[in-house]
Amino acid sequence: MSLTGGNRNDVTQLLPLLDKIPAVAGVVGRPRRRPDMLFADRGYDHDKYRRLLRQRGIRPAIAERGQPHGTGLGTFRWVVERTISWLHGFRRLRIRWERRDDIHEAFLGIAVCLITHRHVQRLC
Repeated sequence: MSLTGGNRNDVTQLLPLLDKIPAVAGVVGRPRRRPDMLFADRGYDHDKYRRLLRQRGIRPAIAERGQPHGTGLGTFRWVVERTISWLHGFRRLRIRWERRDDIHEAFLGIAVCLITHRHVQRLC
């Protein structure tokens, strides 16, 4: 995970984020290191990033500016917004108070463990 300042533009971190995707084990063969498709909102709508994604073998599904809504990307975005909302349920993560990024990432890991534990308890 890469930790950046809160005032950075998201699109500048798109390619470094894709480079940090870990290998995903599954079927027999070489582990996958990149997704087939990338869903993104209008903030990522630029030909440069579409071209760079295609060069990496990733099909971009990026909403276009000036076009009416209804592409279906909102169904995937809700999952992200909901997860961020769950993380903001932990006061310490709403605003980053720690100066050291390793401590902040440790609190983030603890929050993810607690959220997962709560959901597993509901299933049992």
